Amino acid sequence: MQLNLTKPICFFDLETTGINISKDRIVEISILKVFPNGKEESKTWLVNPEMPIPKEVTEIHGITNEKVANQPTFKELAKEVYNMIKDSDLSGFNSNRFDIPLLAEEMLRADIDFDMKNRLAIDVQTIFHKMEQRTLSAAYKFYCDKDLEGAHSAEADTNATYEVLKAQIAKYDEVENDTKFLAEFSSRKKFADFAGFIAYNKEGVECFSFGKHKGKLVTEVLEKEPGYFGWLLNADFPLYTKKVLTSIKLRSFNNKL
Repeated sequence: MQLNLTKPICFFDLETTGINISKDRIVEISILKVFPNGKEESKTWLVNPEMPIPKEVTEIHGITNEKVANQPTFKELAKEVYNMIKDSDLSGFNSNRFDIPLLAEEMLRADIDFDMKNRLAIDVQTIFHKMEQRTLSAAYKFYCDKDLEGAHSAEADTNATYEVLKAQIAKYDEVENDTKFLAEFSSRKKFADFAGFIAYNKEGVECFSFGKHKGKLVTEVLEKEPGYFGWLLNADFPLYTKKVLTSIKLRSFNNKL
């Protein structure tokens, strides 16, 4: 089975210091890049997160503070990682809710203007949950009839995710071998930002999905309550959410000119 691709797709997985997208950092990243002609290339990096890795997190992925102490920081690796993924769609396991948002935060901290405007995102976990309701190890066993050795190692999880997606396409007639279909099928509610603070309403217009302005149009809130924008920029929101808010505000300003 070969994926029907119109552009390269990068399967990737992150091991991190925790699950807080705004505050936690990458300690390992593995990327498997698949080209339309079937060619594959892969790369795995250990990353110095510049913060302690909690003991309970190390017990999950096995990466200690000592193991990453002399590794490059993400800022030092950012250009190399970006060059590998810049022309590609992205795919992972729970990647729409975790890996892509956290990668975006790290890219923005490294002064790389990362966004998803010209790429698709395929979340293999969402397809799996829609069809079978399990975990990655169970998915690998169910679809590929293999035991996932080295689970919670970024490389093992990345390769397993790639194999699972191909097996899903082969198993289900309704799951098309087309990246646009797969991205739409594996998406949840449409959000303008990765963290889900800004959603699209039925008309495709951005609105807040939290707090006192939940359900209200972002442009209307920012116009009627200018101080709210400043509060959002200074509060503990992800950098990508702030980038989206700034873009909406600038677009609204330019539309008035």
